Amino acid sequence: MTAQAFRALYEHLRSRATAQPTADGRCGALSHLTPERVAAAAAEVRLGRTVSLAAPIETVPGPDDPEPAVHRMTGPAPDDLAAEGLHFATDRFAMNVHGDADSHLDALCHVLLDGELYGGVPASSVTPEGARALSVDLAADGIVGRGVLLDVPRLRGVPWLEPGDHVTSGDLRAAEAVQGVRVAPGDLLFVRTGHRLRRTALGPWNTATARAGLHPTAVQFLAEREVSVLGGDGNNDTAPSAVQGISFPVHVLAVHALGIPLMDYLQFEDLRRLCGRAGRWSFLCTVAPLRLPGATGSPVNPIAVL
Repeated sequence: MTAQAFRALYEHLRSRATAQPTADGRCGALSHLTPERVAAAAAEVRLGRTVSLAAPIETVPGPDDPEPAVHRMTGPAPDDLAAEGLHFATDRFAMNVHGDADSHLDALCHVLLDGELYGGVPASSVTPEGARALSVDLAADGIVGRGVLLDVPRLRGVPWLEPGDHVTSGDLRAAEAVQGVRVAPGDLLFVRTGHRLRRTALGPWNTATARAGLHPTAVQFLAEREVSVLGGDGNNDTAPSAVQGISFPVHVLAVHALGIPLMDYLQFEDLRRLCGRAGRWSFLCTVAPLRLPGATGSPVNPIAVL
């Protein structure tokens, strides 16, 4: 895709977006999640089964995670282990939120283009002290709605997509037809490429240079259906990039043009098995980012309820 064609697509999608905040302070695609749609999503619960869409947090360096999370036990002290009286086990956690292994949510202040954030907000609003606008605070009360899983490897009859492969709008529509589900306004859309299954089977690799993801033109599908959130088991973007000079075109189109928060590096293997047995690919989904004022993202553990 040429840079000129990408820019035309960007301007087209940007013209569709609504940057004005709603009564609850949300803007962008989260405004599609109306109270009526949240209430309707509760009807998706039939089995009372819950399943996590997050991968276990990595603490060991690897080719896709050179700076893993740090989890350190700070207590109890050795002398406390056999001592009488009350003592506590304590620990400390640190994480590179936007790495290439751990499940996380990208806030709307995460993507800067031409000196701006989503909705024309100046990029200078992101300061060393935190983002003054469009941070993860927009989801402080959680994201709850109808989730839909579209399984592209299942559609193609393969266990996973190979690095560099693209998910197209045609794939998404075909997966809907095969799975008997339709993505609707306000939905949380999850697109499986099989990244996690491949990583488990073959071991981690340098995903910065090779990974499956959406083709930039597939973002038109998200705009047409007015999805509120996009989640992937990879980065959502393909590597190498399909666009000259833009490394993360899906991030630019989804976050910066449309105001769609992204969730990267989730895991859908448990969910796809449960959905397959139930014969249903939609569910209630809850997402609860950490309350990190001014943050560009957050580790996240989305929960599907079938």
